[in-house]
Amino acid sequence: MKSKKNAALEVVKLCCRVLDDKKAGALTVLDLSAQSSITDFMVLATATSAPHLRALRVELEKALDAAEVHLVGMEISQESGWMVIDAFDVMIHLFLADTRERYGLERLWRDAAEVPLRKILGTTTAKTTRVVRTKPAARRAAPAAKRKRSAN
Repeated sequence: MKSKKNAALEVVKLCCRVLDDKKAGALTVLDLSAQSSITDFMVLATATSAPHLRALRVELEKALDAAEVHLVGMEISQESGWMVIDAFDVMIHLFLADTRERYGLERLWRDAAEVPLRKILGTTTAKTTRVVRTKPAARRAAPAAKRKRSAN
């Protein structure tokens, strides 16, 4: 069992390196081994746009293929703003910011242990703590003149 988890952790490391290099936001790794019989780890990342979402997926596919990681399946419907890559022991979820916030997988799996990125990437740089934030819907819809007044 230990070697299976170590192999899964190597896949997580590979995914995190690729996602970090491609500037994925809010990169999070959850250890689900105590909560799930389906998978051991969940990797979550946020893209800044639909083309960025697609680029993250393509780079992950290339890296996983090069590492000869068997993929069980993928759900890559870009219209949903959420792509899933199932590598059996590792599930990778790529989101647009609004979609990630709406579905809140971190809240759903709140009992899972979050694995520190410094442990996975072997670094303490600020690059690994990048966060993508979205403006609240009401503020996005406000006219530019109103936003300027409220800023003063």
